[in-house]
Amino acid sequence: MNRNNILIHVALAIVLILVAAFAGQLNRWRKHWKAQVRIVPAEEKARPQTPEEVAVAEGERRGNAEVLVKFKSGVSNETIEALEAGINDRIVDRIEYAPGWTAIDDLDDANPADLVAQYRSFPEVEYAEENFAIEIPDAVDSALEPVLPRDPQFEQQWALANSGQRGGKQGADISATMAWATTTGSDDVVVAVLDTGVDYTHEDLLTNMWLRPASLAPYQDNELGTVDDVRGFNAVDNSADPMDDNGHGTHCAGIIGAEGGNDLGIAGVNWKVKIMPLKFLNADGSGNVKDAIEAINYAIARKKAGVNVRIISASWGSTQKSRALEDVIRNAYENDILFVAAAGNSSVNNDRSPHYPSSYNVPNVVSVAALNRNDELASFSNWGAKSVAIGAPGVDILSTWLQNGYEEKSGTSMATPVVSGVAALIVAEHPRISVDDLRKKLLASTDPIVALKGKTVTGGRVNAAKALE
Repeated sequence: MNRNNILIHVALAIVLILVAAFAGQLNRWRKHWKAQVRIVPAEEKARPQTPEEVAVAEGERRGNAEVLVKFKSGVSNETIEALEAGINDRIVDRIEYAPGWTAIDDLDDANPADLVAQYRSFPEVEYAEENFAIEIPDAVDSALEPVLPRDPQFEQQWALANSGQRGGKQGADISATMAWATTTGSDDVVVAVLDTGVDYTHEDLLTNMWLRPASLAPYQDNELGTVDDVRGFNAVDNSADPMDDNGHGTHCAGIIGAEGGNDLGIAGVNWKVKIMPLKFLNADGSGNVKDAIEAINYAIARKKAGVNVRIISASWGSTQKSRALEDVIRNAYENDILFVAAAGNSSVNNDRSPHYPSSYNVPNVVSVAALNRNDELASFSNWGAKSVAIGAPGVDILSTWLQNGYEEKSGTSMATPVVSGVAALIVAEHPRISVDDLRKKLLASTDPIVALKGKTVTGGRVNAAKALE
């Protein structure tokens, strides 16, 4: 073979090798493209997402907040966004009714304590704190087995009318029957239950559940967008469905406002009221500060939009203090909303070991201790001569549960909605009462109790009938 033929064969071999290599790479590209691209059927493209799906997807995109940061007054949004981009962080939410506070998601998943230290070192930052977890208190075992009623069970509601049933002390109750001679509540009063949500389909709650009026536009939030809040707000997944998947919130709601006089189940402190579910705790009873703030923020926004939200009932707590949470509760006060909170179930003195949110020194906060059916401080209840305002029944309290059920539960979680319910009765009788006067009237309503002397600010148990005098 001459030299020219050899060169021609070598050139052809090189071309064939290059063609084969290119074809192989092209096949790899094709496979990779198929793996990355999903063909969407025409009918799937055409179906619009529901508001709930949009909200959930937005929540997933936004991520979880590790820290809550309060930027100094005058720091612009552009400066904040540049700062976040520079350290690979992302703004999850700017909290409208806690001015300056911003929830931050760290995209590198750094240790929250390190993030707090980092933000506190920035000259633009006034304060930073972890978005710590919040949980409802552990259930407290009752000395007696719960009785699940099949028929109307008002006779078992010793907190409302104590005749000495099941070894109780006659008269150790909130005098509800006498209060009802004045008022049984009002559909114009809205009580927000800040908890695990509420089973709004429960037959004993259905009539008393809040629904967004047709005249009121859906909830708007700068970060969340539009939330079609027909039944309230779910801060767990930033959606419009506050259905209870735990039971705790439904129990608290029934104490406040199970429909009375309907020949069914039990009676709430209010026979007529509107319960607004604010879900920020999940099925395990766990949540965090950011979600609690977002839920309170929603209630304030709805109040400013014309909804008559007068009371927030909060049956949960933590030993960790959050300035962001304190700020938004103070903003609720500035918008004429009472904040009733559980003192806690740790058998401790809150004057020495504070429990939040009940220990915040904000004028609208009412901290509640629990009593048993003999007017004794419950063995589990926290107390505090300076920090716990009032006592209320909180042991073996029968109320609504999931799936049209009824259960007895014990805790300051149960005492809190008793006080919230009495506050709602006061507002029903005095619609224009200010939050300051509402709190004063509530604390002035008590019956003196030996077991609470030196244990609470008032030294007494709430009395609904006195509250309406």
